[in-house]
Amino acid sequence: MLWWLLCLLPLKEDKLINKEYQVVKEVVKPKAEKPKYMWFDAEANFKRFSSQDSIRYYLDKTKAAGFNQVVVDVRPVYGDVLYKKTKRMKELTRVKDYSRTIKWDYLGVFIKEARKRGMKVSVSTTLFPAGDPVTRQGPAYQDPYWAQRTVIQNTPHGLIDIKDDKSKVAAFINPLLPEAQEFALGFIREIVTSYNFDGYVLDYCRYSGVETDFSDFTRKKFEAYIGQPVKHFPDDIFSWQKEGNGYVRKNGPLANQWFEFRSGVIHDFIKKVKEEIKAIKPHVKLEYWAASWYGALYEKGQNWASEKYDASKDYSWATPTYKKTGFAEQLDVFMNGVYLEKAYGMDDPESIEYGLAKGKKLINGACAMYGSIYANNYAHIEDDIQLCLTQSEGLVLFDIVQVIDHNLWDRLKAGIDQAEKALP
Repeated sequence: MLWWLLCLLPLKEDKLINKEYQVVKEVVKPKAEKPKYMWFDAEANFKRFSSQDSIRYYLDKTKAAGFNQVVVDVRPVYGDVLYKKTKRMKELTRVKDYSRTIKWDYLGVFIKEARKRGMKVSVSTTLFPAGDPVTRQGPAYQDPYWAQRTVIQNTPHGLIDIKDDKSKVAAFINPLLPEAQEFALGFIREIVTSYNFDGYVLDYCRYSGVETDFSDFTRKKFEAYIGQPVKHFPDDIFSWQKEGNGYVRKNGPLANQWFEFRSGVIHDFIKKVKEEIKAIKPHVKLEYWAASWYGALYEKGQNWASEKYDASKDYSWATPTYKKTGFAEQLDVFMNGVYLEKAYGMDDPESIEYGLAKGKKLINGACAMYGSIYANNYAHIEDDIQLCLTQSEGLVLFDIVQVIDHNLWDRLKAGIDQAEKALP
C-alpha cells in the first residue's frame, strides 16, 4: 500500500509543477498590441504614390516606426476614385497640375504590400463631396445629373450653390437626397465586395457646414419632420446680421429643430452603411473620423456621441431629443480627431488630454475610441502619441505627407516605444 502511495507522489508533483508553469506562462504572456494607424491621404500624396516602389518604401518606413495598420484614402474631395475594380466610378487621373495614368490597381497594391508586412488595412472614402470648387473638377462639374444635386447655402449674400463658392473645400451633394445616399452606398458596396481589408473609414460623412442645405427638397422634408410649414424660410431657421466688418448668425425659432433634423439625416445614413457593410463582410469594422470639438459639430450634423448622451443639458443649440441622433452605437471605431497643439491639461479644452477624456465620456463605451493626432502639430508628438495609446484604445496619425516633410520617423518610433512601455 505504501509503495503505491510513493509511486503516486511524482504524479502529484508533476501536476503541481504543470499548474505553476501554466500560471507563469500567463504572467509572461505578451501585451496585446493596440491599433496604430498611419493615414495615407489621396490628394496630398497623389504624385508620390504614383509608383509601386514608393508605396513599398513608405510602408517599410511606417512598419519600422511601429505602426501596424494603414488608412488608404481612395476617394478624395474630387469625387473620383483610386481603385480599378469598379463599374460605376471614374478613376482619378489628375490632382491640380499633376496627371497620371497607371495600369496597376492603387488600392490592390496597397493591400497586398501591407499584408506582406503583417499590417492591417482600412479603406477611407469621402462620402458626399463631388468636386473641387477651385479647379471645377469632379462629377459636380462634369456630370449634369450631379450638378443639379449640390447643396444650396444660406449665406449673408443670399442662397448660393456650393459648386460656385471657391472658398469651400468641396462641392457637396445633398446628403438628404435618396439618390445621393444610394450613390455613396454603391461605391461602398463595390469596395467592400471587391477587396479584402479590415476597416472602412467614413470621411466627410456630414454636411459641408451650418449654411447647408437650403434647397426646396430639404425644406419640404424638414416641414414634414416638424409637422408644420416654415413661414419665413430661411429666416425662421437662421439669418445673417452685419456686425463690424463681418456677419454673425442669428438663430430663428426653428433652429434647434433644424439642427436635430440634419443630425438625424447623418445618423440614419450611417446606420444604412453599417447594415450594407456587415451584410457583405461582417468582419470589416465601420470606422468614422471627426474632430474632437463636439460642441461645434452640430453645425455639420455630426453627433458622434452615444445616443445615451443628452446634449441639451450642456448646449443651448440641442433639443431634448437631439440625443436620438447620436451615432456612436452604429460604429465599431470612432477616430477622435484631437488636432490640438497642447498635450496635457485635463481642464483645458485646447489639450489632447482633455479631448480624449471628453470623447470617452460622450461615447460611454458605445464603440471603441482611438485618439487621432495631426502630424503638423509635432512639437511634442512623443507625448501626443503616449496620450493616445494610454488614454484611448488606439492611435491614428494624419498624415504621412507631414511625417515625410518634417522627417518625424525616429520621433514616432520613440513615442510609440515610450507609450508601449507605459501600458499595463
